[in-house]
Amino acid sequence: MGKLYVVPTPIGNLEDMTFRALKVLKEVDYILAEDTRNSGKLLKHFEVNTPMMSHHMHNEHKTVESLVRRMQTGETFALISDAGTPAISDPGFLLTRACIENQIEVECLPGATAFVPALVNSGLPNDKFVFEGFLPDKKGRQTRYLQLAEETRTMIIYVSPHKLVKTLGEFQTYFGEDRVISVSRELSKLHEETVRGTVVEVLKHFEEKPPKGEIVVVVAGKK
Repeated sequence: MGKLYVVPTPIGNLEDMTFRALKVLKEVDYILAEDTRNSGKLLKHFEVNTPMMSHHMHNEHKTVESLVRRMQTGETFALISDAGTPAISDPGFLLTRACIENQIEVECLPGATAFVPALVNSGLPNDKFVFEGFLPDKKGRQTRYLQLAEETRTMIIYVSPHKLVKTLGEFQTYFGEDRVISVSRELSKLHEETVRGTVVEVLKHFEEKPPKGEIVVVVAGKK
């Protein structure tokens, strides 16, 4: 019987790659990559020559069954995403579940995940929190906001840079202009930035300075 390794990769700074992750990536039979071109640069940097296969949100439903069969015959696979830990707002859940259902061992390595540093450096309570990932795009978005408006725990939300100003405007509508938030972008990269304050204050900042890069928003719960 083969095995599936879920391997986190750096969210920005390549020095966040672990020794164990590199060892696994070099020893498995194949690496499943969300974007083989993007991952190819990472693997080349660390001199990893293991063959890659494409595994992303558009093909994972079709490939899971064949991958399970291959692992049942003894092949080992490492799953990586473009950045961070697979299956956290990235492909990986379907394959992990299928492996577990078929008694194939799954081992997830600890490593980089964007929301953890964003939560910790927000200064907001982190003893209890809710990870929302990306909010629904259109259908169900208002309903979700109405539910989150009553949430008392700290909330973590992923937002695309081109949608940040609009999203903060929605926060003002549903959470109130005085709700405290923290916006972290480009975590671990050269231009890392965290902006903290009320919704109105942070909205004003990003209206004047349009954001770029990966963004994590941490929102204080309702008092």
